[in-house]
Amino acid sequence: MKTKFKTVLLLPFFALLIVTSCQEEAAEITPPDDAQTLVAESTLTALVGATSKKDGSKDNILDNASCLSVELPVTVKINGLEIIIDSEEDFETIERIYDEFEDDVDRLDFIFPITIVTPEHNEIVIHNAGSLGELVEECKGENEQDEDIECIDFSYPISFSIFDANLDNIDTVTIENDKALHLFIKSVKNEEVIASLNFPVTMLLADGTQVKVNNNEELQSAIEEAKDTCDEDDDNDHNDDDFTKERLDNYLKECPWVVFEFKRDNQDNTEEYGQYALNFKEDAVVTMRARNGDVLTGTWSTRVSNRGALLKMTFESLADFTLEWLVYDLEPGKIKLYETGGNRIILKRNCDVIIDDLKERLENYLQECDWIIHTNKSQGEYVYRLFNYRLEFLPDGLLVLNNGKDEFEGTWELKYNENQELVMSIVITGEDTLNFEWPVKVQGVTEKRLEFYLEGANYKLILQRLCDNGDTDADISGLRNVLKENVWVVTSYIDGEEDKTNFFEAYSIDLQLNNQASILEGGEDFGVGLWRVLRDSNYNLNVYLNFTGYSPFEILTNDWKFVSASTMGDRVELKHFNDDETYSRLVLELEQ
Repeated sequence: MKTKFKTVLLLPFFALLIVTSCQEEAAEITPPDDAQTLVAESTLTALVGATSKKDGSKDNILDNASCLSVELPVTVKINGLEIIIDSEEDFETIERIYDEFEDDVDRLDFIFPITIVTPEHNEIVIHNAGSLGELVEECKGENEQDEDIECIDFSYPISFSIFDANLDNIDTVTIENDKALHLFIKSVKNEEVIASLNFPVTMLLADGTQVKVNNNEELQSAIEEAKDTCDEDDDNDHNDDDFTKERLDNYLKECPWVVFEFKRDNQDNTEEYGQYALNFKEDAVVTMRARNGDVLTGTWSTRVSNRGALLKMTFESLADFTLEWLVYDLEPGKIKLYETGGNRIILKRNCDVIIDDLKERLENYLQECDWIIHTNKSQGEYVYRLFNYRLEFLPDGLLVLNNGKDEFEGTWELKYNENQELVMSIVITGEDTLNFEWPVKVQGVTEKRLEFYLEGANYKLILQRLCDNGDTDADISGLRNVLKENVWVVTSYIDGEEDKTNFFEAYSIDLQLNNQASILEGGEDFGVGLWRVLRDSNYNLNVYLNFTGYSPFEILTNDWKFVSASTMGDRVELKHFNDDETYSRLVLELEQ
């Protein structure tokens, strides 16, 4: 049985063949040993419990207490002005009111009753300022060491396997958030359940970095190493001016930044400047990539003042960005800039964005490796026929489309159109769904993926990079070796809640060396498809299948995430997450 709750199981790393894919995917449950189960008084259990505590520092602008959170919405009076706080974004409204005058005394009063949440996720209704003050007094002071761990978090959902006294698996519970995890760990500490975490599990560091752990030891090590590596912001300094100039400079230079929101002189210019990308370099140089591919060069500098941290940008030909901006919020992966007079910029970090010399860099980049057609959409309809086809961008503008058996030649060119927009021109005879001048969007250019959109989303082309890394990536080569030159049968295909296994009873699949997949009916060729093993843009191990035009196999045309394989290599389980938030499950077994 499955229970919604939020939890996970520790399994040995599947070293023989291939690593398992992302943590949302199913893992084979085996009885745990003592090292796998969570122990009531263990260090790991305590660390997981501390990581799942409610962080109360985000709303210190409201309650001045890092161990308490005020449940929203709430009505407050600020300097006599009554406003409703609906979300954390409204904290910025409070900051702007506080920052409007530097020589006034700021005061915030709650309109009671209010509900506060403790670190243990308990809710308490407060009816007056005196009762709230008593709870605030019980909290640690500003920047004092507290029990909650804020520098690392679980990426949900996770799951736990539940066992009886004989270590027989009796249940699996899924954990969706910190509150559910904290309650579950409490039951472990009370020795109410015997549980083990299902691995792999992805952890999120404060700077947005993902860390994948595969067992209890790695999980404990990851939490211990990360728990003191960030500023938990357990103070009441709402302008966040406690971070140093060095910290701000390093944070700006780590990766490029993309404009998410832009306002100048109370005018919303997001439509004009959205997706512009900035790269803060050494020697006070900042480069900006416009949507049309133009690159502007300016200067930047930072300083910390009585108002807080300030970022100054200067561009000779772009006055809207030229200003000394107040850094009023610094979050993992996000920077918010503000200045009086209705000026505001929100920047989001994107380490994959290519900024400088985009046309030349893309021309070289396209030719370094081959590319796989992941998504092709024409006139609003998805085109599955070309899914998993290989594109080779060759010198002198030669383009080759390849399905492992047949090749089709065409041309490609990166150029600026009459509107001075950088476009990718593709021409292949007979392939009308590819033959367009595709606009190059800066935000859609990453190290592993290229995204092109024409006329909104009615025409779409997404290419995934395919480098010849089968010999160096043990997981790719391992899964390829298991699948290739073998004949497989579909022993289970569950689409959402519908079992369609019987569709495939009369057939088998011969996965061949040249990425061809022959469909066999009674041992005779029935049709030819295409198969491939590669990493997706999130580095998950995938099996790409294309059986377009051959019923019933065409319903298997998709990117399938690898879940597990038997130790004998005679069974492989795959999963695909559907657009309607359901998933399909496919099990292949060697033909007997």
